[in-house]
Amino acid sequence: MFAIDKTVMLLIDVQGQLAQLMYEKEKLFKSLEVIIQGMKILKIPIIWMEQIPKNLGPTTETVSKHMIGEKAIEKFSFSCCGEPQFVEAFKKAGRTQVLLTGIETHICVFQTGYDLIQQGYDVQVVSDCVSSRTKENKEIGIQRLIQSGGQATCIEMAFFELLKAAKGNQFKQVIKLIK
Repeated sequence: MFAIDKTVMLLIDVQGQLAQLMYEKEKLFKSLEVIIQGMKILKIPIIWMEQIPKNLGPTTETVSKHMIGEKAIEKFSFSCCGEPQFVEAFKKAGRTQVLLTGIETHICVFQTGYDLIQQGYDVQVVSDCVSSRTKENKEIGIQRLIQSGGQATCIEMAFFELLKAAKGNQFKQVIKLIK
């Protein structure tokens, strides 16, 4: 079970024209808005990544507007783990449980999750917060993460797993997000 004090969320490469090509992009963007707001309520750190932003463009505005005051880390490798700035930010967060969100599921999300699993971290891919250009590529990315030792979850499952009980101010705020 994931715990609030052990969890970090990765927001991977939801950028420019590529983001506009994602399977069910409107659902993806809405889901990302909800999970980001929920992570902020739960005070769970978010590490925000962008793949070569000068080529792919900035993070989609519907997502980036919830990251005010945060700065994206630029990467060139497909896996976030290949980027020294990411490794530094990840270690600084000091968390052992990782929620993966972003694009593309079968490339950057998968490779990042795979590398983190190999390093001994608990990894869950948030199925309604990831996508690829095709449904098939999204599904194979999630399958490969599971086959590699990760798990699949969804926004509501992740929130309720982190909250543990239907009580308190954080619970009330999170419920408002998902209703």
